[in-house]
This record gives sequence, structure tokens and C-alpha cells, in this order.
Amino acid sequence: MAHLAPVGKWDARHLGPVPHDGKYYTNCMIGGILACGTTHAGLTPLDVTKCNMQVNPGKFKGLLPGIRTIVAEEGSKGLWKGVGPTFIGYSLQGAFKYGLYEIFKDTYMNLAGEEASSKYKGAIWLAGSASAEFFADIALCPLEMTKVKIQTSASGTFPVPMRAAFAEMSKTKAVTRFPFGSLVPLWSRQIPYTMAKFFFFEYIVQMFYSHVFTAPKDTYGKPTQLGVTFASGYLAGVVCAVVSHPADSLVSQMGKEANRGKSLGQIASEVGYSNLATKGLGTRVLMIGTLTGFQWWIYDSFKTAMGMGTTGGK
Repeated sequence: MAHLAPVGKWDARHLGPVPHDGKYYTNCMIGGILACGTTHAGLTPLDVTKCNMQVNPGKFKGLLPGIRTIVAEEGSKGLWKGVGPTFIGYSLQGAFKYGLYEIFKDTYMNLAGEEASSKYKGAIWLAGSASAEFFADIALCPLEMTKVKIQTSASGTFPVPMRAAFAEMSKTKAVTRFPFGSLVPLWSRQIPYTMAKFFFFEYIVQMFYSHVFTAPKDTYGKPTQLGVTFASGYLAGVVCAVVSHPADSLVSQMGKEANRGKSLGQIASEVGYSNLATKGLGTRVLMIGTLTGFQWWIYDSFKTAMGMGTTGGK
């Protein structure tokens, strides 16, 4: 039974199985940490290979050849370079991405009112996710810059341990623009990505419950609901990968030694816009589809365990 707002007062925070109070939002942040930190860290080998394909496509010609090249030159440990800043950075990002999304979504729904919230729910999903990601990227940026530098530097030219890498980034901040030099390209990558991630996830979940599982959502068991969550997340992730790939390539290019001090426009012009949009795209589609599917599944599994229900639906 949904908790009801006071008579005569509609409130988005009282529409779900439990009220959206401070405890609810805190649990959403914890779910975001679990969803993003673990999945990004677990896919570090794909990320290392993808980043190297973006900055040195002549040497790293594909996913499997790229993996073989890295292992041949650095051993299997080379595939796990940057796992520390990846885990911490995306844990912080996940906390803000998911937790603030729930806060902003409820806030914007209440500002719009009941009728407009129902009529323009897609716009609310987009606005809520963009607002959340703006702050999430500020938390992520220093760790993402460090991760990319670790992953794309030639073996032996840059520290791999996270603390030493942070110290080196700080020491050379006049050149690397650490800690927020990549914030604008990060915003240009992550905000469209997150808008697509949340919009298409919510939309696809709604389609599943409108056209495939047509009984009331709460009549289906948790395995079915979590299956819908994973499928919707995976499909949304494919869209995310395509939308955000050019900016992702640009972030990787900024970590390349040869591009030190160059403007974003200069790097984009030299690399070529078609290369920014296509190099490493297949690997990123595989990576982001899997990543997004599991992120939503972990997030909703945690919410379900906390008695908060799964995300989205009619």
C-alpha cells in the first residue's frame, strides 16, 4: 500500500511503496555506490583496452588484439591498471548520480504538479538525471583524470599505484590541469550519457509493463521485476554508449602525452570527428551495455532488499 500525502496535497515523495524521506535517499546513494563502483572496477580490463584503442589505434587495433598486446608488454596486471581510482571515483559518482536523481526527480515533479508530472514525465527524467550528473562529475573528475593517465601512459613512464599517481598529477598540475582540467569534456560525455541512461531505462521499463507484463507491477515476483530491470538497463546502455562515445574518446585523448597543452577543439580537429565517434565504439557498446544492465540490476536488487521496490514502471 502506497503511503498517501495529506488530503488535498499531492506529493511525489509519497507515490511509491515507501515514503521518499532522508533514509530513502541515503539508501539510494548506497545503492548507487554498490552499482557503479563495483561494475566499473570489474570491467577495468575492457576500460584499459578501450582507452588505448582510442589514443593509439594504430597499435591497439581491436578488443582481443589490444588485450593480447597489453598482456604481452605488461603482463596480466597491465589489464588492471587504474582499478583503484576507478573504484573510488565511480563509487562517489554513483552515490551522487543515483541519490541526487531521486531527489531531483521528486523535486521537479512537485514543482510541476500532478498533471504536468504525468504529461511530461520524460522531461522530468531528463532534467533530474542531468542535474544529478552535474554534481556527480565534480566528485569523479580528479579520479577519472588520474585513471586515464595511468591507463594510457607507456609502461614505466607514470606511476601505477593510486597514491603515487595522485602525487604525480598534483606535481604536474600546471600541465595536466589536475584536478578539474577534464571537467568540461567529462560533463559533455557523462551528462548526455546519464540523460540517455535514465530516460531510456525508465521508458523501456514502462514499455515492458505496458506491453509485455501487463498486470499491475507489484503482482510480479522480484525475479521477474529484476529481469525487466536488467534488460531495460542493458538496452539503455547501448544507446548511452553511442551518444557519449565522442566525448569519451576526447577525455582519453587528453591523457595522451602528445596532447599536453592542446585545446579540446585542436585535439578534436587533429584526431578527426569520425575517429572520435567510431574508434573503440564496439568495445564501448559491449562494456557500457553490460555495465549499465548490471548497475541497474544491482541498484534495484539493493532497493528491493531494503523494501523500497524496483525503479520505474506504470
